[in-house]
Amino acid sequence: MKISNHSAVPVYTISGSSTARPLPEWRARKLKRSLKNDPEYASRIELLQDFEFEEASQCVRVSDDGQWVMSTGTYKPQIHTHYLPHLSLSFARHTISLNTTFLLLSSDYSKSLHLQSDRSLEFHTPLGCHYTTRLPRYGRDLQYDKRSAEALIPAVGVNENGNGEVFRLNLEAGRYMRGYEVDVGGDDSTSSGSGPLQGGISIGSVNTAAIAEDSHNLLAFGTSVGTVEFWDARSRGRIGILQSPRQSSPIEGKQEITALEFSRSGLGLATGSSTGLIHLYDLRSSNPLLKKDQGYGYPIKTLIYLSSSTSTRAQTSEPKILSGDKRIIKIWSPEDGSPWTSVEPAVDINCVAWCKDSGMLLTANEGRQQHAFFIPQLGPAPKWCSFLDNLVEEMAEDPNDPNAYTSQKAGNVYDNYKFLTMQQLQSLNLSHLVGTTSLLRPYMHGYFVAQRLYEEAKLIADPFVWEEERNKRVKHKIHMERESRIRGNKKVIAKVNKRLAEKMMERIEREERRQAKESPREGRR
Repeated sequence: MKISNHSAVPVYTISGSSTARPLPEWRARKLKRSLKNDPEYASRIELLQDFEFEEASQCVRVSDDGQWVMSTGTYKPQIHTHYLPHLSLSFARHTISLNTTFLLLSSDYSKSLHLQSDRSLEFHTPLGCHYTTRLPRYGRDLQYDKRSAEALIPAVGVNENGNGEVFRLNLEAGRYMRGYEVDVGGDDSTSSGSGPLQGGISIGSVNTAAIAEDSHNLLAFGTSVGTVEFWDARSRGRIGILQSPRQSSPIEGKQEITALEFSRSGLGLATGSSTGLIHLYDLRSSNPLLKKDQGYGYPIKTLIYLSSSTSTRAQTSEPKILSGDKRIIKIWSPEDGSPWTSVEPAVDINCVAWCKDSGMLLTANEGRQQHAFFIPQLGPAPKWCSFLDNLVEEMAEDPNDPNAYTSQKAGNVYDNYKFLTMQQLQSLNLSHLVGTTSLLRPYMHGYFVAQRLYEEAKLIADPFVWEEERNKRVKHKIHMERESRIRGNKKVIAKVNKRLAEKMMERIEREERRQAKESPREGRR
């Protein structure tokens, strides 16, 4: 377990390419014995069994009950479902085409909806693919409106009216309803944001969607022309359009909306653009409250309001927002945009999932291994991996001091240290170091002392300790040789009660062996 961020808020990389080297299966089998001596391989933590794909992972989701994790990846296109209480892979399933994104429709894994790259929409159950339907155009995102039981699929291209479209698939009726028509710039090649082909470079599209499930259930759609349209699911009508803020410089260029997220109250909205800019809005005003730059200029892929589900904890904890592009994950304050902590893995990120009410982050990325990050100051470890809290506390000098997590590297906190009580420190003339140096680590009723310092102090306190140790080893070796000698069988010459005499002789021999074993122990004392 390594610290990937050495700031005041440390981030622990539990699993991923930065904690263990990816080894081929044939090499792992061939060098299984030699890998036991590899410190990097031996100190790894396998949080979830087979939490990886053969090439890359595309999307990851955590169920509402916190018991299941489903992720999709390639190659070949497949779905992995992990049962978290067992920390193991429940099943793996292959699909025909690559997965773009998916949603868990139920509180567990039993009902899932998958948007595929071949314009297909697949419904999966525990028994397999239950039903497949085709979309008129390629989908960009996927949302599920629980109140109307409709799947919303923002799509690329325009319809016959020259507007972009969000397809509505009613799961109760089992058919497509009339979609939401969103303005994406026109229907001819001369209009901005559109083009004649539905796969062209300049084609207009509805990139993303968001639903305020916990409040007013308002629908928001982000477009390729930088606007956000709000729709009411009850009246099926557009109620407002949020224009993108004016560009402060021509370097920022055209900004497409690539990520949307409503706050828990429903009054706040976070938008992410294709140039790495994030804007926070209050729905009662068209002017942004805050502008945040991700720093790398890549499209924003993930926006999450890190708010607790319990009202009491939400009142005491400070509000935070998670934003992620393909390079970095940042957690910052929505009040002034001040950074709190960040995670920058070695591979590109495709999707980020947060285990609610905890400090655990799971990612789907372009590497073979999926990443799992743990931030102790964000929240406790989930119930299925509660042992991480104990590991983090052992790695820290003071669990209440956030800076203590960065004082030592993982794996060598208690290595090469010897535990001594206060009386033993006084006998070695080391009591003056208490509280003045980091060489002594307080623990329970004593201190951990560096092994090298202990050996030097012991040699100074008793210069003849080497001679005593040498004599003890010589005596121990002599007694071991005595024990290994071949003992002759003593003949019993008694003619009366011969069996009793044999038992007495055996008892004497056992007593002699016991004394021979105890004598070297006394010499060591």
